[in-house]
Amino acid sequence: MNRMNQETALTRLFHTVPCRSGRLLARTSFPSVLVESRTVYVWLPPGYGEVSSRRYPVIYAHDGQNLFTPETSFAGVDWGVDDAMARLATQGVAPAMVVGIWNTPRRYNEYDPEQVFHHCLRPDEQVAYAREHGIPASDNYLRFIAEELKPFIDATFSSNPGPGSTFMIGSSMGGLISVYALCLYPELYGGIASLSTHWPACGGMMVDYCGRHLPPPGNHKLYFDYGTETDDAPYEPYQLRMDNLLTATGHTREQEWVTLKFPGEEHSEQSWRRRVDIPLRFLLS
Repeated sequence: MNRMNQETALTRLFHTVPCRSGRLLARTSFPSVLVESRTVYVWLPPGYGEVSSRRYPVIYAHDGQNLFTPETSFAGVDWGVDDAMARLATQGVAPAMVVGIWNTPRRYNEYDPEQVFHHCLRPDEQVAYAREHGIPASDNYLRFIAEELKPFIDATFSSNPGPGSTFMIGSSMGGLISVYALCLYPELYGGIASLSTHWPACGGMMVDYCGRHLPPPGNHKLYFDYGTETDDAPYEPYQLRMDNLLTATGHTREQEWVTLKFPGEEHSEQSWRRRVDIPLRFLLS
């Protein structure tokens, strides 16, 4: 698609949202036959489109309303992803697009690993868990990204569709679903970043599931972090189990995976804003 035709398509499909750096486009009620429609943000880095042959890596990010604009973000604080990406570009990190997928009222169910629920919990545990949290519905959510959203992005924008240029990032339950996505679609994603991973979800069995379904070493990057305050406080034992699993399965620390502990940091957009440069650099470098 040439630049003029692409711009015409963008004007027809999206409206522009003010942001501090780059260009932020929004499409409300993005259609799907798999999940409830939702708003999707697409952030384009400065200089996007100036070289028609250039193809950009793409980061798919959960809780998209929290990434760029304080007006839409939870508690009025956004992650400042546009600022972070602009900073990294000046430091030699490859420019990339960011696709921010807004959550819906079914956020917990869509981010809760479905196969973990069905295959790692006993029937009585499933009943008790579903009574409190509902039944996970994450497989269709990830199918929506893989089969509907990503093909649309690759057809509409100057993206590099290969796995080495396709990443996923999220925090809390958004971090958990990112790990799960790598288990289900290792051929699609070259890396994931999971900030303040909410490991206790689904009975705390996600690490066990990863032991059987995480892709082998050699082709993927995995970033994890956690704080020590508020909801992050109980995460460390789970994360240490995950770290031990990655070591045991031959994943090379620092090159293929990183886990960082942030003493004193809490479970909040403010905390993730302070450190989002780190996972973005790890995925894109």
